[in-house]
Amino acid sequence: MEKPAVSKVSEVATKTTKSTPAVPDGTLLTEEQILQMSEKDYMNEAQLAFFKARLQQLEKDLLKNAGETTEHLRETVLVPDPADRATIEEEHALELRTRDRERKLLKKVQQSIASIDAGEYGWCEETGEPIGIPRLLARPTATLSLEAQQRRELKQKLYGD
Repeated sequence: MEKPAVSKVSEVATKTTKSTPAVPDGTLLTEEQILQMSEKDYMNEAQLAFFKARLQQLEKDLLKNAGETTEHLRETVLVPDPADRATIEEEHALELRTRDRERKLLKKVQQSIASIDAGEYGWCEETGEPIGIPRLLARPTATLSLEAQQRRELKQKLYGD
């Protein structure tokens, strides 16, 4: 009798190296499975596939939100009451600020996807050290290790940008 697929994935994931594909059947690992992997498996094919899929989904969501904002702004109804008009304009301004932040995030997401394709994802830009799985799970667009990011923020605080 064959084992359940989850245990197959776990077995394959724990034995994976840079040269062998992580999951032969093409399924992605879960966060828990990635966190359980050893340090020698850092940024193997399975982990890269997981983060690429996560980033692609984030990119898709951001583009969908941008489209919805465009449609929402086109549907604007002219209201004669100045107070109502001001409320609507403020809501639109808030929505546009949100989309501007998402536009900047979209650029970072696309850069992260490109770094996965280039084989540079998961490594600190300043030190070359691993960024770390927990940090990448929390912020998949991270380009600095936690220590490098803290140093950068401290410099900015002390000396300004």
